Amino acid sequence: MKAGKFKDILITSLIKVCGYSAIIFVGMIFVFLIKEGSPALIRVPIENFLQLRWYPIEDRFGLLPLIGGSLIVTLGAAIFSVPLGLVSAVYIAEVAPRWAREILKPLVEVLGGLPSVMLGFIGILVIVPALRQALNLPTGLTAFTGALILGGMAIPTIVSVAEDALDAVPKTYREAALAMGATRWQTIWKVTLPAAKSGVLTAVMLGVGRAIGETMTVMMVTGNAAVFPTGLGALFKPVRTMTATIAAEMGEVASGSTHYHVLFLIGIILFLISLTVNLIAASVVFRQRKRTERILS
Repeated sequence: MKAGKFKDILITSLIKVCGYSAIIFVGMIFVFLIKEGSPALIRVPIENFLQLRWYPIEDRFGLLPLIGGSLIVTLGAAIFSVPLGLVSAVYIAEVAPRWAREILKPLVEVLGGLPSVMLGFIGILVIVPALRQALNLPTGLTAFTGALILGGMAIPTIVSVAEDALDAVPKTYREAALAMGATRWQTIWKVTLPAAKSGVLTAVMLGVGRAIGETMTVMMVTGNAAVFPTGLGALFKPVRTMTATIAAEMGEVASGSTHYHVLFLIGIILFLISLTVNLIAASVVFRQRKRTERILS
């Protein structure tokens, strides 16, 4: 066997092993979560999980306040980060001069790697007091604060991935649109963005996924009050997310206790939420590719 052919076979095999191992590891994580979290469904009645109070000392395991807190913070972060992230990506990819792009793109990627603990610390010292004074709130540790910081953390991810998707659109698309009389903004809005739709959607899903799974930042700036959010006013009150609950309580809970298994059940819920978001994104991207293939054929 020739050395070149052997090298190709070796590299192909390594790529397959890496691909299969990623699937296996995710499956093992899910199996472990099921093993540790399923006893909670046996020990705790279902109606207990549907309560509006989380107080494990009294065997009250209401998950609705935690789920509601996670949803309000994540949705708030998405509302803030998605428009700003996409506009920034369009500016870097389509509008900014080359010298500015060479500065902004690495800067955005550096911002995406900042530790969440540091951002949470900045939030406590700067954003929390500023919001409390500006909005005349009893405390600045609110869902709005968490959504604002999480949105800022998601923006670099959205910008980086969306900019790559826009940059991958063939130059001939833009030239054809301009040749037909379209303005620069019409070309961006009706040609470039639709052509990069799958990549842009992936960017949004990755940004939202980071907001869902973030722990330290929300634990530091949202107040950690397990209260079910009701109405828009809940955005300016303390909340508690599922990730913050696991991080705050797992280190002190007795192994094998009911509380211990319920925390793993929360992990299963988070896993399923993330899986659902990714499946929806993959389904939309797959349909978009099929539609594009039909149009081109």
